[in-house]
This record gives sequence, structure tokens and C-alpha cells, in this order.
Amino acid sequence: MCEQIAQTLLSLKIPLQSRVALMGEYSFEVIATFFALCIKRCIITPLRPNYPHSAIPHLWADFLIQEGNIQNIQAQTQTPLEAKLQAQNASGLILFSSGSTGKPKGILHHLDTMLEFYAQKSPNPLNTAGVFLWDHIAGIDVLLSQLSIGGTLSIPIDRTPQALCALIAKQKVQVLPASPTFLRLLLLSGMHKMYDLSSLQLIIYGSEIMPPSLLQDLKNAFPSVRFKQSFGTSETNAIKTKNARSDPSFIRLDPTHTEYKIINNELWLKSKTQTLGYLGEEAQFMEGYFATGDLVEVLEENGEEYIKIIGRAKEIINVGGEKVLPTEIEEVVFGLEGIRDCLAYGESNPITGQSVALKVVLDPEILDPKDTLGIKRLVRKFCKDKLQSYKIPTKVIITDSLALSERYKKIRKS
Repeated sequence: MCEQIAQTLLSLKIPLQSRVALMGEYSFEVIATFFALCIKRCIITPLRPNYPHSAIPHLWADFLIQEGNIQNIQAQTQTPLEAKLQAQNASGLILFSSGSTGKPKGILHHLDTMLEFYAQKSPNPLNTAGVFLWDHIAGIDVLLSQLSIGGTLSIPIDRTPQALCALIAKQKVQVLPASPTFLRLLLLSGMHKMYDLSSLQLIIYGSEIMPPSLLQDLKNAFPSVRFKQSFGTSETNAIKTKNARSDPSFIRLDPTHTEYKIINNELWLKSKTQTLGYLGEEAQFMEGYFATGDLVEVLEENGEEYIKIIGRAKEIINVGGEKVLPTEIEEVVFGLEGIRDCLAYGESNPITGQSVALKVVLDPEILDPKDTLGIKRLVRKFCKDKLQSYKIPTKVIITDSLALSERYKKIRKS
């Protein structure tokens, strides 16, 4: 890899301190180009090949590199944040927020500071599956972590349960980082029973809340595998955590890397590798702390404070002034036999402002998808003694599948 980076650096006709959009997937060529651009003190925007062509003029970039070809695009004008970074003779990284709650935001990171953090890691040559996309903070984290510890990054031919299981079996993958939604799809596919996954030692789950019932199903399916919860945001990068002994759903954030405070149950973070700010916007910082939008509960254990993510502030359903967390509804509904997947969300209501709606994916061998009225009655009856009345879904929609983002997260929109 070092030799390929050196060769790429010699042949790369990109001026120093340029703003470059790098389009591709995980490959030796793309990774070598990424580090060559870093050495040139460029500001890099990773993009996937399916990035919309119509959106390219809106990038903060002067050049686009795709399959080795360099195109001068002269997109957005330079922002003060970019100018400040270039004045420091430093490289930068631009990532985009998911846009699940609005227009995606350009997030600028000090790439040199980020790389210094990974350079401190100790050698640990593990084989890890590259499930997360490389234009996402989790994908960047896995890539940089594997390179810093001298590990192996195994890339599936596509991000499906079958392709992943085939990869684990063939390459003897030891670590699987994935979202809870992807892990649920893996179990539902049954592919974990079709391949030899005995090499797997650790499953790291993050980017979404892990339902306790799903975690138990995963532990039953992989009894010899250890499970660990990760945490991070596009704005703060991955944060080292440890699970509480009494309740693994609670995590302790590494105090040597991250400070935090809780305001109105919302988590605010300050980390050594957090973003410099949003491009073209004022950063949502207060005394250096970033508002994550995550709602948390707190647990004290052996004199240490642990937190549990219970939902997103923007996803709260407001029923006549009562606040409802979608995840609370979903966890109850998952206890009903025949429910393969579900999604709770708020729907406009002329009387209460909002009401709880629910989409369900059924196991047709247990529940009849054609019996729409019967399924609604069954769900409401099941929830009756488990949820307060205003939390019980007033609408139940039967669907074949739930909409997922490219990052394998549920799209929580009606």
C-alpha cells in the first residue's frame, strides 16, 4: 500500500491544497489516491459511484477524480472554514449528513487531527468486514482503524446478507461492524445458517438503537460471538466506549477523548476529532459542545456514569402534548409472534396534533398479510396492557418491506 501511495503521489496531477471529490468504492487505487491527496494537503470529499450527477455542481470541490480520470468542476466557492484549514497547511475531509431530517449538510473535518488519533492505536491484525460505506463516518473509521492496527479489510462484492456471509466464510473474517437493521436482515435471510461463520469473534453494532429482542436473537444465533455497542456521529467521529456490566445497552464514553453534557435529556458532545463546522452554515456549538439530537438515559455504576441512547429528538411523536418515542412502540410490537419488522412514526391528527402510526412486515406462515383489519386489532390488543393508550398505534399498515437508506438505516418517514 505504501508503494502504491508513493506511485500515486508522483502521477497525481492535482495542485497542492486543492478541494477534491474522490468518487469510487473501497479499492487499492481509491485508498492510495485518498492518502496521496492527504499528503498534498487537499480537502477530500469521498463519493460513491452512484452519487447523483446533478448534485456535483453543489459540491465544495474544484476537481472530481473518478476511475483515475481528473475533471475540473469548479463547484461551490470556498467557504471561510475551508480557507482557515488551508491557512494551517492541513488536509481536510468533507462528509455529508444522512439528510434523514432535511437537506444533507457538508461537514468539514481536520483530517490531520483525525489521522493522529488513529496513529495512536496498537497493532492488532484482525480481519474486519467492510460493510459500512466509505462516504460515511463509520466506513472511514473502519478503514483507518484497520490500516492503523495492521489489520485486514475484507470487502463484500455487494452489501447483502448472502454476499457478506460468503465473504466471512471465505476470508475467515473475525470482526463484523454493522447496523442493527442490517443484522436483522441477516437473521431474516437465514444465510448465517448456510455458511461456516465460525471465524467470527466480534460483532460491533451501531448507528441505530439496538432493540433488546434483536440483540438476544443475535446472541442465540451466534452463541460464541462477543457483542459490543459502538457510538459516534458524522460530526464527532467514532468514540471509544465500554458497556455497563449490569445493562450492556448503557455505554460509557472514553473521557480521555470525549467530554459530554446532557441538556433536556439531549446529548451534547465535545471530542478531539469533532468537525470544524458545517460548510455554508453556522455550526450548532455551545462552548465547543455539539448537539447530537440523541436523547439519553443515565445509569450510575461503580461511581461511573453510563448513558443509553433512547431515541432522536426530531423523531419524537407528540400526541396531545404527550411525547412518544418510536423505539418504545417498536420494541413492544417485536414481542408479537409473526412480526418480522416494524416501524413506528408520527402522523398528523387534527385533534391531537399527531398520532402513532405503524408499518409492519409479517411472517406469512404465522400471520395473514391480507387480513388488514384483523392484524390491526391484533396489534392494538397486544399493546393494550403494555403501553399507555396514547402510545397504541391508531393506524397499522402491512408492507412487504421497510424503506432503508444506503447506510442500512430505517427511513423514519410516513
